Amino acid sequence: MVINTNLSAQSGASLLMQSSTQLSKSLARLSSGSKITSPADDSAGLAVSMQLVAQMGRNTAASNNVGDAISFNQTQDGYLSQLSNALNRMSELSVQAQDVTKSNSDRGLYQQEFNTLANYINNVSTKEFNGVSLFNGDTLKVTIDSDGNTFDMKGVNLTDSTFSTLANTGTNDISTTTGAATALGNVKSAIALLAADRANIGANVETLNNYNNQLSTLNNNLSAANSQIMDVDVAQESTRYAKYNILVQTGTAMLAQANSLPQIALKLLG
Repeated sequence: MVINTNLSAQSGASLLMQSSTQLSKSLARLSSGSKITSPADDSAGLAVSMQLVAQMGRNTAASNNVGDAISFNQTQDGYLSQLSNALNRMSELSVQAQDVTKSNSDRGLYQQEFNTLANYINNVSTKEFNGVSLFNGDTLKVTIDSDGNTFDMKGVNLTDSTFSTLANTGTNDISTTTGAATALGNVKSAIALLAADRANIGANVETLNNYNNQLSTLNNNLSAANSQIMDVDVAQESTRYAKYNILVQTGTAMLAQANSLPQIALKLLG
Protein backbone atom coordinates (compact mmCIF):
# COMPACT_ATOMS: atom_id res chain seq x y z
CA MET A 1 0.00 0.00 0.00
CA VAL A 2 1.34 3.44 -0.97
CA ILE A 3 0.39 6.95 0.12
CA ASN A 4 2.06 9.31 -2.37
CA THR A 5 0.42 7.84 -5.47
CA ASN A 6 -3.31 7.12 -5.41
CA LEU A 7 -4.01 5.49 -8.76
CA SER A 8 -7.67 4.91 -7.96
CA ALA A 9 -8.18 8.61 -7.25
CA GLN A 10 -6.30 9.65 -10.39
CA SER A 11 -8.33 7.28 -12.54
CA GLY A 12 -11.57 8.41 -10.91
CA ALA A 13 -10.67 12.09 -11.39
CA SER A 14 -9.89 11.49 -15.07
CA LEU A 15 -13.21 9.72 -15.65
CA LEU A 16 -15.06 12.41 -13.69
CA MET A 17 -13.50 15.12 -15.86
CA GLN A 18 -14.60 13.31 -19.02
CA SER A 19 -18.15 12.89 -17.71
CA SER A 20 -18.25 16.54 -16.62
CA THR A 21 -17.10 17.66 -20.10
CA GLN A 22 -19.78 15.58 -21.80
CA LEU A 23 -22.39 16.85 -19.34
CA SER A 24 -21.43 20.46 -20.13
CA LYS A 25 -21.67 19.77 -23.88
CA SER A 26 -25.06 18.14 -23.47
CA LEU A 27 -26.30 21.05 -21.37
CA ALA A 28 -25.04 23.55 -23.98
CA ARG A 29 -26.78 21.66 -26.78
CA LEU A 30 -30.08 21.52 -24.92
CA SER A 31 -29.82 25.20 -23.97
CA SER A 32 -28.96 26.40 -27.49
CA GLY A 33 -30.96 23.89 -29.50
CA SER A 34 -27.89 23.39 -31.65
CA LYS A 35 -26.01 20.13 -32.09
CA ILE A 36 -22.78 22.00 -32.83
CA THR A 37 -21.96 24.54 -30.13
CA SER A 38 -18.28 24.83 -31.06
CA PRO A 39 -16.20 23.91 -34.14
CA ALA A 40 -14.66 21.04 -32.19
CA ASP A 41 -18.03 19.29 -32.03
CA ASP A 42 -18.18 18.71 -35.81
CA SER A 43 -15.78 20.82 -37.85
CA ALA A 44 -16.83 19.35 -41.23
CA GLY A 45 -20.51 19.67 -40.41
CA LEU A 46 -20.04 23.28 -39.34
CA ALA A 47 -18.30 24.09 -42.63
CA VAL A 48 -21.13 22.55 -44.64
CA SER A 49 -23.71 24.36 -42.52
CA MET A 50 -22.02 27.73 -43.07
CA GLN A 51 -22.14 27.22 -46.84
CA LEU A 52 -25.80 26.18 -46.70
CA VAL A 53 -26.71 29.23 -44.60
CA ALA A 54 -24.81 31.54 -46.96
CA GLN A 55 -26.60 30.05 -49.98
CA MET A 56 -29.98 30.46 -48.27
CA GLY A 57 -29.15 34.12 -47.66
CA ARG A 58 -28.29 34.62 -51.33
CA ASN A 59 -31.48 32.82 -52.36
CA THR A 60 -33.50 35.14 -50.12
CA ALA A 61 -31.81 38.17 -51.71
CA ALA A 62 -32.56 36.79 -55.19
CA SER A 63 -36.17 36.15 -54.15
CA ASN A 64 -36.45 39.79 -53.05
CA ASN A 65 -35.09 40.88 -56.44
CA VAL A 66 -37.64 38.70 -58.22
CA GLY A 67 -40.43 40.08 -56.02
CA ASP A 68 -39.43 43.65 -56.90
CA ALA A 69 -39.37 42.74 -60.59
CA ILE A 70 -42.88 41.29 -60.30
CA SER A 71 -44.06 44.52 -58.68
CA PHE A 72 -42.39 46.45 -61.52
CA ASN A 73 -44.36 44.44 -64.10
CA GLN A 74 -47.60 44.75 -62.18
CA THR A 75 -47.14 48.52 -62.05
CA GLN A 76 -46.53 48.56 -65.79
CA ASP A 77 -49.67 46.56 -66.44
CA GLY A 78 -51.70 48.85 -64.19
CA TYR A 79 -50.77 51.81 -66.36
CA LEU A 80 -51.27 49.87 -69.60
CA SER A 81 -54.72 48.75 -68.47
CA GLN A 82 -55.76 52.40 -68.22
CA LEU A 83 -53.97 53.14 -71.47
CA SER A 84 -56.04 50.43 -73.11
CA ASN A 85 -59.21 52.20 -72.02
CA ALA A 86 -57.89 55.45 -73.47
CA LEU A 87 -57.05 53.82 -76.82
CA ASN A 88 -60.44 52.15 -76.98
CA ARG A 89 -62.10 55.53 -76.49
CA MET A 90 -59.85 57.11 -79.12
CA SER A 91 -60.86 54.44 -81.60
CA GLU A 92 -64.52 55.15 -80.85
CA LEU A 93 -63.98 58.87 -81.39
CA SER A 94 -62.22 58.17 -84.70
CA VAL A 95 -65.18 56.16 -85.94
CA GLN A 96 -67.76 58.66 -84.68
CA ALA A 97 -65.92 61.49 -86.43
CA GLN A 98 -66.45 59.68 -89.74
CA ASP A 99 -70.23 59.94 -89.38
CA VAL A 100 -71.41 62.04 -92.30
CA THR A 101 -74.33 63.31 -90.23
CA LYS A 102 -71.95 65.01 -87.77
CA SER A 103 -71.16 68.68 -88.16
CA ASN A 104 -67.69 70.21 -88.04
CA SER A 105 -68.60 71.53 -84.60
CA ASP A 106 -69.29 67.97 -83.43
CA ARG A 107 -65.99 66.80 -84.84
CA GLY A 108 -64.26 69.66 -83.07
CA LEU A 109 -65.55 68.33 -79.75
CA TYR A 110 -64.35 64.86 -80.68
CA GLN A 111 -60.98 66.32 -81.55
CA GLN A 112 -60.73 68.01 -78.16
CA GLU A 113 -61.35 64.75 -76.30
CA PHE A 114 -59.01 62.89 -78.64
CA ASN A 115 -56.21 65.36 -77.90
CA THR A 116 -56.79 65.05 -74.14
CA LEU A 117 -56.39 61.28 -74.37
CA ALA A 118 -53.28 61.71 -76.53
CA ASN A 119 -51.76 63.89 -73.83
CA TYR A 120 -52.56 61.17 -71.30
CA ILE A 121 -50.59 58.65 -73.38
CA ASN A 122 -47.66 61.04 -73.52
CA ASN A 123 -47.80 61.50 -69.74
CA VAL A 124 -47.85 57.76 -69.03
CA SER A 125 -44.72 57.20 -71.14
CA THR A 126 -42.67 59.22 -68.62
CA LYS A 127 -43.66 57.23 -65.51
CA GLU A 128 -41.01 55.60 -63.30
CA PHE A 129 -40.77 52.86 -60.68
CA ASN A 130 -38.34 53.76 -57.88
CA GLY A 131 -36.42 55.98 -60.29
CA VAL A 132 -36.37 53.38 -63.09
CA SER A 133 -38.29 54.19 -66.26
CA LEU A 134 -41.30 51.95 -66.78
CA PHE A 135 -41.74 52.52 -70.48
CA ASN A 136 -38.41 53.26 -72.17
CA GLY A 137 -38.28 49.76 -73.67
CA ASP A 138 -35.07 48.63 -71.92
CA THR A 139 -34.63 44.92 -71.27
CA LEU A 140 -33.81 44.51 -67.57
CA LYS A 141 -31.74 41.64 -66.17
CA VAL A 142 -33.29 40.18 -63.00
CA THR A 143 -31.14 38.05 -60.67
CA ILE A 144 -32.92 34.72 -60.21
CA ASP A 145 -30.61 32.50 -58.13
CA SER A 146 -27.75 32.42 -55.64
CA ASP A 147 -25.16 32.23 -58.43
CA GLY A 148 -26.21 35.56 -59.94
CA ASN A 149 -27.80 34.13 -63.09
CA THR A 150 -30.31 36.50 -64.67
CA PHE A 151 -33.61 36.52 -66.54
CA ASP A 152 -34.04 39.02 -69.38
CA MET A 153 -37.23 40.90 -68.59
CA LYS A 154 -38.44 42.44 -71.85
CA GLY A 155 -39.45 46.06 -71.53
CA VAL A 156 -42.35 48.14 -72.83
CA ASN A 157 -41.58 51.08 -75.11
CA LEU A 158 -44.23 53.77 -75.09
CA THR A 159 -41.84 56.05 -76.95
CA ASP A 160 -42.18 53.77 -79.98
CA SER A 161 -43.27 55.58 -83.12
CA THR A 162 -46.62 53.78 -82.99
CA PHE A 163 -47.45 55.44 -79.66
CA SER A 164 -45.58 58.69 -80.23
CA THR A 165 -47.61 59.26 -83.39
CA LEU A 166 -50.77 59.11 -81.30
CA ALA A 167 -49.29 61.19 -78.48
CA ASN A 168 -48.52 64.01 -80.92
CA THR A 169 -51.75 65.99 -80.88
CA GLY A 170 -50.87 67.70 -84.16
CA THR A 171 -50.56 64.44 -86.10
CA ASN A 172 -54.08 63.08 -85.78
CA ASP A 173 -56.83 65.37 -87.05
CA ILE A 174 -60.30 63.88 -86.72
CA SER A 175 -62.03 67.15 -87.59
CA THR A 176 -62.49 65.70 -91.10
CA THR A 177 -63.69 62.26 -92.15
CA THR A 178 -60.46 61.63 -94.05
CA GLY A 179 -58.33 62.59 -91.06
CA ALA A 180 -60.51 60.49 -88.77
CA ALA A 181 -59.94 57.43 -90.97
CA THR A 182 -56.17 57.96 -90.79
CA ALA A 183 -56.34 58.44 -87.02
CA LEU A 184 -58.34 55.24 -86.68
CA GLY A 185 -55.58 53.31 -88.43
CA ASN A 186 -53.01 54.78 -86.06
CA VAL A 187 -55.10 53.89 -83.01
CA LYS A 188 -55.66 50.31 -84.21
CA SER A 189 -51.88 49.88 -84.65
CA ALA A 190 -51.34 51.18 -81.11
CA ILE A 191 -53.98 48.82 -79.72
CA ALA A 192 -52.31 45.84 -81.43
CA LEU A 193 -48.89 46.84 -80.05
CA LEU A 194 -50.34 47.43 -76.59
CA ALA A 195 -51.91 43.96 -76.63
CA ALA A 196 -48.50 42.45 -77.46
CA ASP A 197 -46.87 44.48 -74.67
CA ARG A 198 -49.38 43.30 -72.10
CA ALA A 199 -48.88 39.72 -73.26
CA ASN A 200 -45.13 40.14 -72.72
CA ILE A 201 -45.76 41.51 -69.24
CA GLY A 202 -47.95 38.50 -68.47
CA ALA A 203 -45.18 36.16 -69.65
CA ASN A 204 -42.65 38.06 -67.50
CA VAL A 205 -44.78 37.77 -64.37
CA GLU A 206 -45.50 34.07 -64.97
CA THR A 207 -41.80 33.29 -65.44
CA LEU A 208 -40.75 35.37 -62.43
CA ASN A 209 -43.35 33.64 -60.26
CA ASN A 210 -41.90 30.29 -61.31
CA TYR A 211 -38.41 31.44 -60.32
CA ASN A 212 -39.75 32.76 -57.02
CA ASN A 213 -41.44 29.43 -56.24
CA GLN A 214 -38.24 27.63 -57.21
CA LEU A 215 -36.19 29.74 -54.79
CA SER A 216 -38.71 29.17 -52.00
CA THR A 217 -38.65 25.39 -52.52
CA LEU A 218 -34.86 25.36 -52.67
CA ASN A 219 -34.56 27.34 -49.44
CA ASN A 220 -36.94 24.92 -47.71
CA ASN A 221 -34.79 21.99 -48.81
CA LEU A 222 -31.56 23.72 -47.78
CA SER A 223 -33.08 24.58 -44.41
CA ALA A 224 -34.04 20.94 -43.88
CA ALA A 225 -30.50 19.83 -44.79
CA ASN A 226 -28.99 22.39 -42.43
CA SER A 227 -31.34 21.26 -39.67
CA GLN A 228 -30.02 17.70 -39.97
CA ILE A 229 -26.51 19.02 -39.35
CA MET A 230 -27.10 21.72 -36.75
CA ASP A 231 -30.31 21.11 -34.81
CA VAL A 232 -30.20 18.94 -31.71
CA ASP A 233 -32.54 15.99 -31.20
CA VAL A 234 -33.95 17.01 -27.82
CA ALA A 235 -35.22 13.54 -26.91
CA GLN A 236 -31.90 11.90 -27.72
CA GLU A 237 -29.84 14.65 -26.06
CA SER A 238 -32.01 14.54 -22.94
CA THR A 239 -31.14 10.87 -22.59
CA ARG A 240 -27.44 11.68 -22.90
CA TYR A 241 -27.79 14.49 -20.36
CA ALA A 242 -29.39 12.13 -17.84
CA LYS A 243 -26.63 9.58 -18.46
CA TYR A 244 -23.75 12.00 -17.94
CA ASN A 245 -25.48 13.62 -14.99
CA ILE A 246 -25.61 10.24 -13.24
CA LEU A 247 -22.00 9.52 -14.19
CA VAL A 248 -20.86 12.85 -12.72
CA GLN A 249 -22.69 12.19 -9.47
CA THR A 250 -21.41 8.63 -9.14
CA GLY A 251 -17.92 9.69 -10.26
CA THR A 252 -17.86 12.38 -7.58
CA ALA A 253 -18.92 9.86 -4.93
CA MET A 254 -16.35 7.30 -6.07
CA LEU A 255 -13.58 9.90 -6.17
CA ALA A 256 -14.37 10.75 -2.56
CA GLN A 257 -14.07 7.05 -1.69
CA ALA A 258 -10.80 6.72 -3.61
CA ASN A 259 -9.34 9.71 -1.78
CA SER A 260 -10.19 8.09 1.54
CA LEU A 261 -8.27 4.86 0.80
CA PRO A 262 -4.84 6.15 1.98
CA GLN A 263 -6.36 6.69 5.40
CA ILE A 264 -6.29 2.92 5.85
CA ALA A 265 -2.53 3.24 6.14
CA LEU A 266 -3.07 5.11 9.39
CA LYS A 267 -4.49 1.95 10.92
CA LEU A 268 -1.26 0.12 10.09
CA LEU A 269 0.73 2.86 11.80
CA GLY A 270 -1.51 2.69 14.85
